[in-house]
Amino acid sequence: MAEAGGAAMPTRPRLIVDRGSPVPLYFQVASQLERAIESGELPPGTRMDNEIALAEELGLSRPTVRQAIQYLVDKGLLLRRRGVGTHVARPRVRRDVGLTSLFDDLTKSGQVPTTEVLSRTVREVSGVLAAALEVPEGTPVVALERLRRARGEPLAIMRNYVRSGLAELTARRLERHGLYELLRSAGVTLAAAQQSIGARRATAAEARLLDETRGAPVLTVRRTTFDQHGVVVEYGDHVYRASRYSFEVALTSR
Repeated sequence: MAEAGGAAMPTRPRLIVDRGSPVPLYFQVASQLERAIESGELPPGTRMDNEIALAEELGLSRPTVRQAIQYLVDKGLLLRRRGVGTHVARPRVRRDVGLTSLFDDLTKSGQVPTTEVLSRTVREVSGVLAAALEVPEGTPVVALERLRRARGEPLAIMRNYVRSGLAELTARRLERHGLYELLRSAGVTLAAAQQSIGARRATAAEARLLDETRGAPVLTVRRTTFDQHGVVVEYGDHVYRASRYSFEVALTSR
């Protein structure tokens, strides 16, 4: 059975619950649906069965099913809209925190990144930028602003400031390759970085570029990258769509 106005899910795998398992019933349901979403059995846009129908099918209470659905909504796998129903959300980009570029990560995951170079200039830096790049004020650097898309959808606005003379960073090359790829191909060794991750609301200009509403939440990333000698190579100030992007960090005990 489907919610009114939508078709049932013919490809949804049969859900099974084990009442003798120590795993909570809601989590059993959520885990099976999550696997179906991640595997593509439930593609983006698929309309979910309503809670009553799913509860009856599984012999569970409606609050248990609601908890399972809410768990997936909170993870960004399902999208619930009043008057429309619950649908499988478009996939978010999950990125490990490491010394890689967004272009590299998207390419590795098969998401076909594209880049629009919004500006490419040489400018003299001062104040915060000069301090971040560890250069005297008035030093010329290459200033880049790019819009990165994944699967044709806006994902991030990237502003980078690179020491002059390190690589050929033309707009044409930047549209076809990632910044780190171009630096490495020019013989620059990217050895370490300092990075801070934050969040704020998008400005009107950022919202237009990212196809978001003004004031929508965005993730911010500021990164200073060093070569093997400890010399700053570039400083980046990036803005990501929080609805389509997340960072993952592996934690270990000491």
